[in-house]
Amino acid sequence: MADFANRDPLDPAFWDERFARSFTPWDRGGVPSALREFVGRQAHSPTTLIPGCGSAYELVYLCGAGWDATAIDFAPEAVARARALAGQWGERIVEADFFAWQPVHPLELIYECAFLCALPPAMRPQLVARWAQLLAPGGRVAGFFFFDQTIKGPPFGIARTELDTLMAPYFDCVEDAAVADSIPVFAGRERWLVWRRVDRATRGGSAVGAFNSPMK
Repeated sequence: MADFANRDPLDPAFWDERFARSFTPWDRGGVPSALREFVGRQAHSPTTLIPGCGSAYELVYLCGAGWDATAIDFAPEAVARARALAGQWGERIVEADFFAWQPVHPLELIYECAFLCALPPAMRPQLVARWAQLLAPGGRVAGFFFFDQTIKGPPFGIARTELDTLMAPYFDCVEDAAVADSIPVFAGRERWLVWRRVDRATRGGSAVGAFNSPMK
């Protein structure tokens, strides 16, 4: 197993070191089938954000399908790798902190793939609140969620009950499906989920406030 000097996943250097040494076991190497199927079912192309994009294979796929998609990552090595792979779509990859980045146009979809499980568990409430802050009612979070009781990480697994509790003030789960083409690190422990942002007024006025970025 690789030995790395930086052990803090909130530090961009943690990820830079791993990308520089090509130690990326979370990298799927392509576009997963669940996302392809999801894209094929959409009546229109939603404005989409891919946070923690890594190699950004999905960005290339979505842009090629005519979607208005942006990918962000706060690790310079990840951004460099993604831009090298993205070709004509490289300008849509931005080096940015997800908790501070602001969209140019209102978002309709946030794609989740190994971003939640890359963050320390203590940051989960902030991440979910940020999703809710960026999406208007009807907007969606769609992607892959890693369910496990891992103590060390990343990836940090989450219990389904914890995820449901975190999401409930802001989102309804509208899709839940098994994943057929998981890579080894996630095999048998992830599901494809889609969460729809609900109107806060119908949920007793749950607040989604602004907060300072913990990742700077």
